Amino acid sequence: MSEESAGESETDRLASMAESGEEMRITMADDPEDPVKSEIPSVEDKENEYRMEEIKQIKKTREMEAEMKVDVCPLVPGLQVSFVRGSDLFGYVGIEAVLDQMRSKTMKDGFHFNIMVVGQSGLGKSTLVNTLFKSKISRKSCTANYEEKIPKTVKLHSVSHVIEEKGVKMKLTVVDTPGFGDQINNENCWEPVMEYVNQQYEKYLREELHVTRKRRIPDSRVHCCIYFLPATGHRLRPIDVEFMKRLGKMVSIVPVIAKADTLTVDEREDFKERIRRDLAANGILTYPQEEYDEDQEERILNDRIRESLPFAVVGTDREHQVNGNKVLGRKTKWGIIEVENVEHCEFANLRDLLIRSHLQDLKDVTHNILYEKYRVRRLNESNITFRELGLSAWPLENGTDKRETDSHL
Repeated sequence: MSEESAGESETDRLASMAESGEEMRITMADDPEDPVKSEIPSVEDKENEYRMEEIKQIKKTREMEAEMKVDVCPLVPGLQVSFVRGSDLFGYVGIEAVLDQMRSKTMKDGFHFNIMVVGQSGLGKSTLVNTLFKSKISRKSCTANYEEKIPKTVKLHSVSHVIEEKGVKMKLTVVDTPGFGDQINNENCWEPVMEYVNQQYEKYLREELHVTRKRRIPDSRVHCCIYFLPATGHRLRPIDVEFMKRLGKMVSIVPVIAKADTLTVDEREDFKERIRRDLAANGILTYPQEEYDEDQEERILNDRIRESLPFAVVGTDREHQVNGNKVLGRKTKWGIIEVENVEHCEFANLRDLLIRSHLQDLKDVTHNILYEKYRVRRLNESNITFRELGLSAWPLENGTDKRETDSHL
């Protein structure tokens, strides 16, 4: 054993003795015949004293580390990052004020949320949207003396509102698809919807490619698509399978069973089970997808949601008195169906998913995953040119175009 190894072993032994509280006994060279010799410290005494000081220093260092509780994590090779818990700081720093700053900025600027409703006429799309946000926000509701006419072809209509609740502003855009699935020949009836989704992606891509971009790019991309299934009690129709199979790769789809009060509880559960089997058999992607789960806690929550899909919902914008309280519901001969009562329907679960728990995640999935796929595919197309995008093909000098125009990169 080398001298260095022996020294390390001795240090470890001393440190263990210090932690266990064991005291070292220093033996003095007592010689009764020489009282002067006992008073003069020997070399061994000095060595023992030195070791005692070393033990005290080691013990003090370890106590300080235990008090600080500093975890060192080498996130980058050659770089060590220390994590100090809030309770170990010497005083209040104010890091938590960042949340207040973010909240204040969000309340001032507001945010956007774009939702699309797809389904044949008569399934209550406008009513459900009004129920979700407890406002008259559907296209039919906000148009005076509006007489609904079923168009011969699918033509998308959008209406935007600014909703404010407790100081938080949200610009809500609802995109409706009247005429979807109402024709005898519904071949390729999903193409206008796909074209609209792609147009919003393309519009956002062009804004991103500008040399001088806007501080906040207007976001008209569809963040969520609610697909309405008729409460037939059978299986998915061919048009349902074809639409969701195509659109599921472009936008987050949440399927719902419309007017679920026409089914009994047993019929509703059997119908939901058939739909889940059809979705899995056809490889249809619905939100939330398993590969988007980031951690265990989020996976547990999303698994619960996936087990409940499709949501059996009932929509209404009328209030009724139930036990002295006003509730949203539909009045029938046998009683009142309370929309927000989970024992009557699953509207509350749908609202929690779209607004209270996953609204920001829907936007993040749209921007970071679905739009990113579109952007990569668009920029990798072999026939894409700058002129096609409406951008400048001239090289830049000092950040400006040679032609001194408003062209873009």
